[in-house]
This record gives sequence, structure tokens and C-alpha cells, in this order.
Amino acid sequence: MKNEQMKKTMNGALILTISALIAKFLSAVYRIPFQNIVGNTGFYVYQQIYPIYGIGMTFALNGFPVFISKLVAQEDDEEKRMQVVSTAFLILLSLAVLLFFGLQVGAKQIARSMGDSQLAPLISSVSWMFLLMPFLAIARGYYQGTFNMIPTAVSQVSEQFVRVALIIGVALLSLQMKWSVYQTGSFAMLGSVAGGAIGALTFTSFWKYFFQKHDFTAGRINYRAVARLIFKDGLIICLFSSLMVLLQLVDSFTVMNSLRDFGLQDSLAKYTKGIYDRGQPLVQLGMTIAISFSSTLLPSLTTALASKKVQEYQRIAKTMLHVGVALSVAAAAGMMILMPQINTLLFGDSKLSFTLEIYVLSVPLISVISIHNSILQSEDNFWGTFVAVIAALFIKVILNSWFVRHYGISGASLCTLLSLGAALLVLVLILPQSVRQQPRSLAQFAMRLAGCTLLMIAGIWLLSFTCSMFFETTRLSLLVIVPADVLLGVFLFVAGAIKSQLFTKEEWATLPGGSKIVAKLKVR
Repeated sequence: MKNEQMKKTMNGALILTISALIAKFLSAVYRIPFQNIVGNTGFYVYQQIYPIYGIGMTFALNGFPVFISKLVAQEDDEEKRMQVVSTAFLILLSLAVLLFFGLQVGAKQIARSMGDSQLAPLISSVSWMFLLMPFLAIARGYYQGTFNMIPTAVSQVSEQFVRVALIIGVALLSLQMKWSVYQTGSFAMLGSVAGGAIGALTFTSFWKYFFQKHDFTAGRINYRAVARLIFKDGLIICLFSSLMVLLQLVDSFTVMNSLRDFGLQDSLAKYTKGIYDRGQPLVQLGMTIAISFSSTLLPSLTTALASKKVQEYQRIAKTMLHVGVALSVAAAAGMMILMPQINTLLFGDSKLSFTLEIYVLSVPLISVISIHNSILQSEDNFWGTFVAVIAALFIKVILNSWFVRHYGISGASLCTLLSLGAALLVLVLILPQSVRQQPRSLAQFAMRLAGCTLLMIAGIWLLSFTCSMFFETTRLSLLVIVPADVLLGVFLFVAGAIKSQLFTKEEWATLPGGSKIVAKLKVR
């Protein structure tokens, strides 16, 4: 029975991981054609408000469902589960209504604080999404708590497909209707809300059952106790899940005003912020690649800890760190060396490539932060995560304007790195002694990783330089050159990793095709 439950848990985790990967990939990729259609200023308008949407959807997708699933899983029978769910629903609904009215009433003031009063209609549009949050979070939390991950997976993917289709459709329609960038942004935000509504509709059968069979007044759950748990542990999970979005929200409130202080006129400041925002989908793609493989190991980590298998726990934690660090460093280094080409291929020009190169250094930092957080969460240590998030936000809020006023838009990228560095330092300091690596072992791994990365960079640079001698740098030629560079980079990094024994046999096994590499090359 115990093995059957474990198998169900592992299969569920795999389903959720795959659906989350698809959803994150779609969430990152759609912004590339959107920017190409609406231009840099139109992209600025959308990205200024996107963090508000991103925070709400993180609450509905990752934060509250994870916590509610724990509450549900702790109960033995269906009646008690539904009492918990009913209580949590009323609490989250109250929070959602407060956030909705707060955004509706404060839309103009929030827009002025962002340095652009024309953003008010977009804030009003995105506020509707918060009313969907309790319906999404509760249903997802209930199914995850009963180890049925398929409804959540279907909801995630269907929501993103509809959202992406509507946003791209709005962008294309705006060309025909000759809408302003602000009108286009407002309709795009409503498209995001519509996607959330579709995600909620996938849980129709659950809500029919919920409202027909359960009386909110019949439960014997202490509302105050559940609310305290939700706003303590649950909110900490939410804050961490939306860390990058929260840093982007700080940018929304500080960058425009600071660029004016730096000496840019309004139109140029908006245009510049739009180019800077290109970095967000690139970082999101890099994070997805790096975190996905290590996140599949989280259930095994939790299981090993629960079974008191100390050595197994240490091995899995080490594997998560090694694989996550290596992949994220490789992804960031590849994007940095190819940034002018990537920038031109995806967005039409190579403007602010240096600023974007700085920004993509966020990939290894946020990836390692996420892995450390997973290790701490497996030990039910939520307060360490809270301190790390607060440290990152404190640095970003206090210093972002100063950095932008003195260094221009590159200052925002630098401040993001400094903020993430502060969060990582906090997590490293509180990491359990049992999973800390010996300095000698850590230095050895770092040296091998540096060698693999330099080999990859040298090969990519050489190929890019050779191609530039024979081909004109156009988007059409880059459509061939950039994938060739990426394939060469992957080959060289893998070859270097095999030669230097960067990964152990168990670590290779966590990577796609890793088992075949182990078998053919007899990796130790």
C-alpha cells in the first residue's frame, strides 16, 4: 500500500512537472511574437502591468495550491477535507475581493506611481483576474492533496493555450483596428483574464460537487487558525514562487521615473524600458530549462528525508545542486555570448544587448535559489525562504532607482543581480549542514564547470565569427546560424562534462539521454 502511494505521488509529480514546463514555455515564448507585432513601446505597456498578473497567477498556480494540498493531504476522510477546502475558499475569496477592489479604486494612483497615468485601464483590466484566484487555487489544491494531478495539469495547459492565442490575436487585430498601444495592452490583459477563466472552467465538475454537497456553516474548522496558516506558511510559498515577478514589479514602479532623471524623454524612456523587458522571456526560458530537471527530484528528496535515509537525502540534494548549477550556468553563458544574434533574431535588432547580457545572469542565480528553497522546503523550513525574499526585495526597492539614475537601464539589470545575490547568500547561510559540500569538493566542481563553459564559449564564438565572415547578419541567416551555434554549444559542453567527469553516474541519469551516455562511455 505504501509503495502504491509512493508510485502515485511520483507519477503525479512527473505529470505536474511536464504540464508546468509546457505552461512556462508558452508563457515565455508568446512574448516574442507579441513584441514583434506591437513594437518596443507596446511591449513596455504590456510588461509594466504584467507583474501584477504574474503575481496573481503565481498565487493561483503555485503558491496557495501547494499549501492547500498539504492541508487536504493531512485529513483522513472526505468530510474533513471539504471542511478545510470550504474554510480556505472563503478566506481566499475575501482576499481576492479586497485585491480586486483595491486595484479598481487605486488604478489611477498606481499608474501615476509607475510614471505613466495612461496605464490605469490596464490595471483595471488585470484586476478581474484576482476574482478567479480562489476558484483556481482551491480546486488545484484539492486535487493535488488527493494525489490526482491530471485536473491541475489540464487546467495549466488549457489556460496558457487560450491566453497565448487571445493575446497574439489581440496584437494582430490591433494592426487592423489601428488601436493605440494602451488599448492593445488593455485588451491583451483581458485576454489573460479569459485564459484564467478557461482554466477555472476545467474544474466545473469539482465546483458543482462542492456547492451542492457542502454547507459553509456546517464545518467545525477554526477560521482564524486556517487563515493564520494560509497567511503565514502559504503566503511565504507564494512570495518565493513570484520572486522574479516581484522584482519586475519594482522595475515597473521605479525604472520609468528613474530614466527620466537619467535624462531620457518620456517616449524614449518607454521605448528603452520595452527593450529592457526583452530579457524577461529569455530569463524565463533559461530558468525553465535549468530548474525542470532538478525539480523532478524533489519528491525523491522529500521521501528520502521522511524515510530517514540520510545518505540518500544528501546524494539527491547534491545532484539537484550540481545539475541545476551546471545547466543554468551553461544556459546563461550561451545566451550571453549569442545575445546580439539572439536579440536580432527574436526581436529585430541588437539594441541594449549588453544590458540583456547582464540580465540573463539572473538565470543561474534564480535557479540555484530555487534549488536551495526546495531543499529547505523538504525540511519544512519556510522562514529561511521568507528572509531570502525580503532581503532580495529590500535591496531592489532601496537601490534600483539609484542604479538606474547613475547607470541608465543597465542599472536595473545590475540591481536585479545584486538582489538575487543577497537572497542566495541568505539561503546558503541557513542551508542544513547535512547537505553542505566540502570546500575542496565544491572547488573541484567549480573548476570543472568553468572548463566546460569556457570550451563551449570558445566554440560558439569561433563558429559565430566564421559565419560573420561569409554571411550578412540578417534575421533569415540568423535563423540558421543561431541554432547551429546552440547545437555546437550543447555538444561541446556535454563533451567537456564527460571528459572532465563533471557529473557522477547518478547525476547523468537525471538528464535526458544521460543513461545512454553512461552506458556507452562508461561514466563513473
